[in-house]
Parts: sequence; C-alpha cells; structure tokens
Amino acid sequence: MAAGKKTFKRKIIRIDEARCNGCGQCVTACVEGALELVNGKARLARDSYCDGLGACLGECPQGAIAIVDREAEPFDEAAAVRHVAALGHGKLPAAGPAHGAGACPGSTVRDFGLNVVARPAADASSSPAAASGEGSSAQQPSALGHWPIQLHLVPPQAPFLQGADLLLVADCVPFALADFHRRLLRGRPVLVGCPKLDDAEAYVAKLVAILTLSSLCSLTVVHMEVPCCTGLVRIARAALAASGAEVPLEEVTISIRGEVLESRPAGR
Repeated sequence: MAAGKKTFKRKIIRIDEARCNGCGQCVTACVEGALELVNGKARLARDSYCDGLGACLGECPQGAIAIVDREAEPFDEAAAVRHVAALGHGKLPAAGPAHGAGACPGSTVRDFGLNVVARPAADASSSPAAASGEGSSAQQPSALGHWPIQLHLVPPQAPFLQGADLLLVADCVPFALADFHRRLLRGRPVLVGCPKLDDAEAYVAKLVAILTLSSLCSLTVVHMEVPCCTGLVRIARAALAASGAEVPLEEVTISIRGEVLESRPAGR
C-alpha cells in the first residue's frame, strides 16, 4: 500500500498463497491488471487496481482467491487503465471475461453484431395491431448490438467500443423517444446512465478510460430537456478534456413529450 494514501474498508481480493500454484490464469483474467506473478505466486500488484468485483475468482482452479472486506485504497479505474497500457496488454480479448463478470453473470460482455438490420414483418403496416400500435415489438426488432449497456458495467476495452460512434444516453431517453432504436441506436454501441442520481466522478473516470483505449470515432450525448440531465454533457466534456482525445462531440436534446428538440455539435 502506497504511503499517504487514504484507505477505507471495502471489498477486495485475498490470495491464499498456500493454495496458489502459480498457474497465472487469474492474472490474464483481470482486466484491470491488478494481479501479477511473483516468485511463482499470484500477488495483488496494488490495492487501487482491484475493483473488488471478483472476475478472477472463477478462473482459479485451486480456489485460492476470495473476496474479503478490509482496509484498502479506493479503486482507481483511471490508474488501472494507465497500468494496463503500460503493461502492453492492449484490448480485452474477444472471448475474455467482462469487467466484474465473476460477481454478476449478467454483466458478461456480449456482442450481438452491429449494423445488422432486421427486415420488418411482411405487410406489418396493414395489420390491425400495427394500426393500433399493438404488437410493435414483434415488427420492429431491437437494434441493441451488445450487452451490458450501463456505463458502470461496460469494460473500457470491450470489442464493440473499438473505433465506434458511441452513444452516451441518459437512461430516461429511451422511454420518452418512441423511435429511439430506429432513429438513434441502430448501428451504434450505447452506454446509459443518470447524471443526477449516479456518481459523476466515476462516470468521468470510466469515459476517460474508454477514450484512452477504444479510439472512438465520435461521441453523441443524448439527454432529456430537464436541466439536471445536461450534466451528462458536462461529464462527456470533462472526460474529453482529461483524456486529451480529439473526438467529435454531438449533443441531442429530447423533450419530456418525446420530441427531438435539438441536435448540434457540443463544444468543449
């Protein structure tokens, strides 16, 4: 633990050296590069690189890793990203575990394949259900190309982010904008969050990591017209400034009645 660093009690991994056989599977499973092999044993390189979610647990054949509560430095995602870059690990392997996958199977990275346009159902417009708006889910397939979508859960090295035109969307938007999938989502990866209720600093750190590792082509922020929701634009601007990435930023504003009020470049 580095001298002078503030600590608090949180979840973090513990390695039983007596059980560890030095196979190294946990090292390659850790997206954050928090683990290393020292003298034939797995060790935690630094507390601040470990998110405590336990993606490495299921990779240890000896059952030598556990999650415990102890005093530790807080997880520093930006520092972990720099550490991984320095190690030269590059991108997350296509079949690799998701960030936190050991703690939540639902956060496993899945790439459904972007830019795949499904054909609408035959004669859908003439059916009574189409006229009334019923049954539309069957006639207009989802345009979602990946999982997960929550900004906290998506690993910065996820394959679907590489060279992408990324949508950063306030989580109320898809409920208000009826044709969100057709109008905005199709062919793009999406990350969702709430700038009012969620941790803005954590969101900035995650976006800095994504901008650093994923070579985005563009970033579009879609938010509601209510004032608190514009915080998502400020988060994006802060991340762009901190990362130094030259990525075009666009802002789309949605009314609470589900109308696109404005779409424009968002200056920094």
